[in-house]
Amino acid sequence: MDFAAARRNMVARQIKTNRVTDPLVIEAISAVPREKFLPSEQRQFAYVDEDLRIGGGRVIMEPMVLARLLQLAEVQPGDNALVIGAGAGYSTAVLAHIASSVVAVESDATLAARASQVLAELNVDTAAVVTGDLTRGKPEQGPFDVIFINGSVDMIPDALKQQLADNGRLVCIVREGPIGRATLVSRTGNSFSQRQEFDASTPVLPGFVKQPGFVF
Repeated sequence: MDFAAARRNMVARQIKTNRVTDPLVIEAISAVPREKFLPSEQRQFAYVDEDLRIGGGRVIMEPMVLARLLQLAEVQPGDNALVIGAGAGYSTAVLAHIASSVVAVESDATLAARASQVLAELNVDTAAVVTGDLTRGKPEQGPFDVIFINGSVDMIPDALKQQLADNGRLVCIVREGPIGRATLVSRTGNSFSQRQEFDASTPVLPGFVKQPGFVF
């Protein structure tokens, strides 16, 4: 299979035709080989326009949704970024192609090791994957200009919002019933604003399901 051609086709038909115009995002999606983050038997499906399951209820996010979230975050080359839920490492690699440094937190040690291995094979030396509690983030490495939650959540924990730098942006899918909404949280001083942009259906991350009577 010609993966390079499939990737170009994905960018042309799934990314550029779905309101993604940020040249940095388009370049990053074009540069990162999505197939490398999948087992060999799944690589033929690397460029389909849907989430790709990687086990444990986790997925590699649909390319269009990933691209639109990163565009919403307005990632810049000098940004310090945090990924919540590294998974297989694909979104981390894409984000690292734009930002100057990326820390990715993953609760599943097996996935974290796999992601680290692929990132090393691709010489992505500005990103590090660490094992830890997704809802806690990585405050000791903050503050972050961009926080990308790699999946949907029922609520955004205040602990993650507090790790944003002044003028920082957090993006994720906030679940509202069966459908989620792409959400941008922006910080100005000690104030936070939030707006929703588009519908998306992405599996919820472990630890982000709201329990009855539980408040983040």
